[in-house]
Parts: sequence; structure tokens; C-alpha cells
Amino acid sequence: MRILIANDDGYLAPGLAALVAAMQGLGEIDVIAPEANASGTSNALTLNRPLSVHRAANGFRYVNGTPSDSVHVALTGLLPQRPDLVLSGINNGANMGDDTLYSGTVAAAMEGFLFGIPAIAFSQVEKGWGELAAAAAVARAVVEDVLALPVGDRPWLLNVNIPNRADALALPRRVTRLGRRHASEPVVCQTSPRGETIYWIGPAGDVREAGEGTDFHATANGCVSITPLQVDLTHHAALPRWRAALAVAATP
Repeated sequence: MRILIANDDGYLAPGLAALVAAMQGLGEIDVIAPEANASGTSNALTLNRPLSVHRAANGFRYVNGTPSDSVHVALTGLLPQRPDLVLSGINNGANMGDDTLYSGTVAAAMEGFLFGIPAIAFSQVEKGWGELAAAAAVARAVVEDVLALPVGDRPWLLNVNIPNRADALALPRRVTRLGRRHASEPVVCQTSPRGETIYWIGPAGDVREAGEGTDFHATANGCVSITPLQVDLTHHAALPRWRAALAVAATP
């Protein structure tokens, strides 16, 4: 068993160290993560400059790029063998609902999935690394449970969000769907020391859809949320309508 572990908070993040420690004994572990915090970079790959890989004192490798860069480089040339599992996290804060589209944590796991490797992204619901050891124990239990299941030969991608609680390991686990957020808050405008107007991306919007069955509902009610994800963005139900509409429009 070979496990590749990455994250988006950087190679020095406590969540990464906790996840690596929790996976000890399951197999050979390789760690490669961004040099600096790369939260919110989604699936970005660095194409406008070369990437450098270094090994830190703790043995982890780090890349001067994005979470997706880290996994991509590992899978396409850095590692001598293909891993059996890709893990990402533990993230400092939730990745639920619309957050998954922007999340570097989810993107690192998704990069493994795109290469045909089963992958799991782990996040804590609240920021601050509170009860991180308990979250790491949950991650270990989820990995053990999933590896024991007959999930077939096709790769899969799971997004796990863990409440920051000392009893997280004892919490029920719910298989959920993604909820939805309202649009993001407005940008924050400031003036730089040179008199230029600068903009900070505003906070994420409030939760809009958090009904029963969603990741938001599960974590708000003291459960660990496990959401199976897919990459296909095709609106399959709309295909017949668009085919008919565009065929008519193209008729002279």
C-alpha cells in the first residue's frame, strides 16, 4: 500500500502533520505539499514558470506551486511508483457546498482522482485546528473503513468534513450531498501606501441550502459529513433541450 498525502495550507501546517501521523502503519507514505498557504487556488496548475521541489527537515517534500501542482508533479515524475490512495488535508476550515469549487484541499485529492487513483479530502469544520487529534483519528477510521469495502476498480473521490470536537471519533458519519451558499460578500476596498485602490476578496456567503441530507446539515447536527464527488460538469438533463434549440436556430 502506497499513500500520497498533500494539502493546501502548506507543508508546515499542523493539519498535514496530523494526517501523516494518523496514517502511519497503513503503508508507505509520501508527502508533497505547497511551500506556502495556497487556499482557494482550486485546480490551478502553474504553467508560466518551472516548479522546484525541496525536502524539508521533517522529511516532507514541498513545491513552490499549488496543491494540484504538488499532486501532479508527484504522479507524473517525482514518485518512483504510483500510489494506491491520495489523501489531502486536514484543512483549516470547512470545505462544504460551493466551497468545494474553490478549495485547494479538494483539488489536491481531485488531481489524484483525475489520474485514476482513489482519493479523499479531509477538513475540519471550524478554523483554528481545535481538537485536531480527534479529527486525525476520524480520518484514520474513514480510510480504514473505506479500504475494507468492495468499492470496485473505478476510482472514487470523497470529501470529508469533521466537526472540531474532542469526541469526533464517536460522532455518527453521514453520507451527504453538497449544500449551497449565497453569493460571496462584496470585495473589501482599501488604499495601498501608494494611494492605489486595492481589493480583498470578500468572505464566503451565508449558507442558503442546508436541508437534511446536505453536508451543512450533517455537521451542524454533530455528524461527520462524507460526500462522494464527481468531476463531470455536463448538465445531462439539459442536453436534449439544447440540442433541439440549437438545431432549430441553425436551420435557415
